[in-house]
Amino acid sequence: MKKDYSVRLFTYTALFAVLAVLGSFIHFPIGPVKVFPFQHAINVVAGIMIGPWFGMLAAFLAALVRLMLGTGTLFAFPGGVPGAFVVGILYHHFIRRDWVGFFEPVGTVLIGATLSAYLVAPWMEMSVTLSFFQISFLMSCFPGSVIGFLLIKILRKLTWLNIEILNGGE
Repeated sequence: MKKDYSVRLFTYTALFAVLAVLGSFIHFPIGPVKVFPFQHAINVVAGIMIGPWFGMLAAFLAALVRLMLGTGTLFAFPGGVPGAFVVGILYHHFIRRDWVGFFEPVGTVLIGATLSAYLVAPWMEMSVTLSFFQISFLMSCFPGSVIGFLLIKILRKLTWLNIEILNGGE
């Protein structure tokens, strides 16, 4: 039973990473950042369905593949990974409600923008302010969290899919 659970967990993780990569062709650039709402929608769904750690892994893998394909930048790592973590932690440990997906911007804007402004941008020898990252990430993660919330609601209504919420390896 444990092996079957692990296979499903890693399958969901790979599926979310692939969906994020496939959706990465729908983006718009704002300065050095490519705004990508679908990543944040996937973060909401992954955080709820597979938990914080595997949600982060899916976001990291998507960022890595997008970087290799040229559809993403280094900012995809701090811009995507914290949102999945925040949603996963809140859903699996504190608030088991779908609206917890609206906290995805907390991870993206507060944590991701800060990491982008103070770690990634200086490393890339760019002088971009924290407020620039906060605004551009918010333009991406707010609509993404709404889409993710709606996706979770739709998935729950599709009983024939037999969608299950996994425990994220905890």
